[in-house]
Amino acid sequence: MKQNKIKGNQLKKLGLHDPKLISMVLEIFRKSMKYASKNQKVNKLQAVLENLDMYKEDAVFGNFVAEFTNSKVDMTKSLEDPKPFRIYGDEEISEPAKHQMYSAMKLPIALDGAIMPDAHYGYGLPIGGVLATNNAVIPYGVGVDIGCRMCLSIFREGPEMITTRRDELKSVLLSNTKFGLKERFEKPNDAEVLDSPLFGEIKMLKRLQIKAFQQLGSSGGGNHFVEFGEVHIPVDSQDLGVKAGKYFALLSHSGSRGLGANIAVHYTKLAKARSHLPKGVQHLSWLDLDSQEGMEYWLAMNLAGDYASACHHDIHKRISKVLKLQAKVVVENHHNFAWKEQLADGTEVIVQRKGATPAGKDVLGVIPGSMTKKGYIVKGLGNPDSINSASHGAGRMMSLREAKQSITRSAMNKELKLHGVELIGGGLDESPMAYKDIDTVMAHQTDLVEVLGSFTPKIVRMANE
Repeated sequence: MKQNKIKGNQLKKLGLHDPKLISMVLEIFRKSMKYASKNQKVNKLQAVLENLDMYKEDAVFGNFVAEFTNSKVDMTKSLEDPKPFRIYGDEEISEPAKHQMYSAMKLPIALDGAIMPDAHYGYGLPIGGVLATNNAVIPYGVGVDIGCRMCLSIFREGPEMITTRRDELKSVLLSNTKFGLKERFEKPNDAEVLDSPLFGEIKMLKRLQIKAFQQLGSSGGGNHFVEFGEVHIPVDSQDLGVKAGKYFALLSHSGSRGLGANIAVHYTKLAKARSHLPKGVQHLSWLDLDSQEGMEYWLAMNLAGDYASACHHDIHKRISKVLKLQAKVVVENHHNFAWKEQLADGTEVIVQRKGATPAGKDVLGVIPGSMTKKGYIVKGLGNPDSINSASHGAGRMMSLREAKQSITRSAMNKELKLHGVELIGGGLDESPMAYKDIDTVMAHQTDLVEVLGSFTPKIVRMANE
């Protein structure tokens, strides 16, 4: 029987820290689940914590649920004033987005923060928010599309290919890219990440392995894209290994598909069940990295990041093979992720960048504009004030709903034609007019990144509306 016994320290790893609640659970296990195995006890407790309303009237766990619910307090009443954070491009950022960061900086785990100039309102952290925390991670501080990233292939060929092989390029995009929930390749390629032992070691990942295989090399909906365009390098770049000139290039933007989304939803649910946050800010619920759930999320998050990278590599490999081209250089970076880093004073922290680009010293990245505006190839300057971060794009000026209600298809097509851009798919919510001006955004972060070159879109493929 001793081998079935669970101790208080094990319950703490599951997110229970209140001595009274721990005693109640141990008593339930002793009386009502005497012959259950450890795993059965742990699974049952997790089920209760994830579905509190379902167990309110339960004969065994009802009293525990009532006590657990009553123990939740409004943390905003007990916290000290929010810790300070920096705002880049203050006038470009809405008050709701600033308020989200203000709320995040009240958390007891928050140590430092910053808002990038492309920031706008999101769930939990604002998109464009950077938060450094103490040994804890906020699933919604990372975001639903874990490891969403940019990948740029610069080819040796010149941009005249866009004109001379235009019909072929459009056909290649249609045949070798898949978007949204339903589109998949009939014969997906394989990738090393799909053989990760984590699919067998973490329970919730087991059911996602087949879906991950089926969706490999595909892209999400919304603002995700695969596009051909022109790269301009104004001066010889040792960082890129590219001479000054103009080049044909391929740029993609997408994330970890259903794998990342399911990980985010599952662990956000667990974090909320264990948090003491009021309803309005529950998306800021966190997981302690010393807990079982916290470590599981960390491993699963990194797996999703590797998977997102594998998807981009698959896209670029497919297209390069069909065009019989070889990339001269590839630049990629991701956002919607968390990293273990150090602040300027040496404090070890978890840095969550939700829609923000890593910009540590000499770190390369791509910051896209809109469909009709150039994006930029950058090198990080390692500014500690921004927690080594920069914007991840131009950022939305209109919400999805506002864009759909205020922009017509004819106006969008006119804008695309004016800039010589051909769009395959794409909805009104992704119209160029829905985004901030990228050059204004870049002007607010000259002390965060150095511009090495630019990318101008010409043929864009997105999900159908």
